Amino acid sequence: MNEATLQYVRQHADDDVRQLALRGSKHPDVDLAAALQQIAGRQTARKKLPSWAALDDILYPPHLNMEQCSSEQTARYKASLCRTLLQKHKETTSLIDLTGGFGVDFAWMSEAFSEGTYIERNSELFAVATNNFRVLQREVEARNVDAIDYLHQVEHATMIFLDPARRDEHGARTYGIADCTPDVLQLRDELLRKADYVLLKLSPMLDWRKTVADLGEQWVREVHIVSVGGECKELLLLLSMQGTSFRLCCVNDHEVFEVNESTTVSDSSSVDEAHLVVGSVDEAHLVVGSYLYEPNASVMKAGCFAELSARFSVCQLAQNSHLFVSDRFEADFPGRKFRVVAVSSMNKRELKETIAPLGRANITVRNFPLSVAELRRRLKLSEGGSHYIFATTLAHGNRVLIVCQHC
Repeated sequence: MNEATLQYVRQHADDDVRQLALRGSKHPDVDLAAALQQIAGRQTARKKLPSWAALDDILYPPHLNMEQCSSEQTARYKASLCRTLLQKHKETTSLIDLTGGFGVDFAWMSEAFSEGTYIERNSELFAVATNNFRVLQREVEARNVDAIDYLHQVEHATMIFLDPARRDEHGARTYGIADCTPDVLQLRDELLRKADYVLLKLSPMLDWRKTVADLGEQWVREVHIVSVGGECKELLLLLSMQGTSFRLCCVNDHEVFEVNESTTVSDSSSVDEAHLVVGSVDEAHLVVGSYLYEPNASVMKAGCFAELSARFSVCQLAQNSHLFVSDRFEADFPGRKFRVVAVSSMNKRELKETIAPLGRANITVRNFPLSVAELRRRLKLSEGGSHYIFATTLAHGNRVLIVCQHC
């Protein structure tokens, strides 16, 4: 960009991009399209890539690439994963990123390796990324070539990283691993021969069990389900011809719940309501003062509910509700934690006595016939406040509203 365009970007860094586009630029030397791309990119980066947004000379790609790139938080997680893997490697280590893109993941991951090679065939993205590597003072090798052509020339790397494109030639989203580009199923054997480790970043929409089966259970060593702020962002699979162990890591911000190969991972927790119900199960009166737990997004995606019951002193309310309770507080439970303050059936009298006085509440439905909007209308409650209502169905079919407050 020329000096006039750079000056325009600095002057309008905090302005609404849509309004700027409508007004246009009165200065003939300003490349308005390029300027708006940089302004919009930095505004996105302030939340997604804060350490990059603080640097004046970082360049940003088009909106779609900004939307698809990893956040700083998830990139740092991959870097920490790499450092853990490399603890026993005393020799020179190398990373090849075959799908470099904007370069966010590569920038952080490459710090864990002695050498790093960035591959990107899109010339615009390549130019943006290589500029940023210079700004970040990353000494890396960068190649503006086709990933598969380059792979065929590789002799060996400590790790090869791929984030296959999840859109087809028409721009539509794809989720199946075989529909992504490049097709890692076809490349798997070559990747495994040429790298000690192969790390894949895949869509969080994929069923991780099926994906492991598709790639070959004998090669998948680790599965990392990564969430940020309660939203599942990435599915990471580590493949290697070395070793035979397997582990599953459910990550939500700084919360990590790990399941190793010795544990059966299933979604069929045994339900024992005896210690959390007063009277008979049919009465469904949960103990006021007990604790309710909602697993985080990564644990929900993993479906390892039986392991939660085995690891903590908690019970699942019902097999399809995926809510847990205990009579003592489990501070390390991976998810949101609440104290039960009241329980109501859907009986009109109970609703009037227990729910109506709240006035407002945050509502979650799990294994319940009404949506949040429908239930809110029926209960006549405003949104928000300090109370949380979990509408769910117990093991014997009783539908209840569990009123809680955050621990």
